[in-house]
Amino acid sequence: KQSQSSERAGLVSDRPANLVRPHSPVFGSETAKVTIVEFLDPACETCGAMAPLVKSLVTASFGQVRLVVRYAPLHQGSDQIVRILEAARLQGKYWQALEAVLASQSMWASHDNPRPELVWNIIGTAGVDVAQAKADLQNPKITEALRQDREDLVALKVTKTPEFFVNGKPLPQFGPEQLKALVKSETRLAYGQ
Repeated sequence: KQSQSSERAGLVSDRPANLVRPHSPVFGSETAKVTIVEFLDPACETCGAMAPLVKSLVTASFGQVRLVVRYAPLHQGSDQIVRILEAARLQGKYWQALEAVLASQSMWASHDNPRPELVWNIIGTAGVDVAQAKADLQNPKITEALRQDREDLVALKVTKTPEFFVNGKPLPQFGPEQLKALVKSETRLAYGQ
């Protein structure tokens, strides 16, 4: 795992543009000096379990930490969910839709029988205009964002979700405490605390 972490760190330093793209959703202050990049699959149970922690790391940082979401649609049907989330984003409802989708995974994200069509009702309760979102699904911006994220997955050798990088540094070992520690360390470095 240590060599994988070192290899990923090298890939990021060689290709920093592969980590954060202009189209990536951002939660938190644009001027934050600490950036958590999460490669996320909306059908990933661990992504759903980690979401409250990641959100709390950003909201408790007083503008020092931000989250950038990149897509890693590795599960069957996840690419459809990504398109739906991006359609919600066109309406300014991305974070509400993402939270609702992650909270309701047990209803639609069964790995042996995914049912992404159920997500429409879920995002409707999050305030998304479902008819407009359906019309926006094939928007070229959404197609391009998904294509770019897939290319970056390959370039950075991301093969599982969630995959976290903090200021370009991969987690040396996955876990909530490890993520908290890396964010804390990078915040101290960035802000001299």
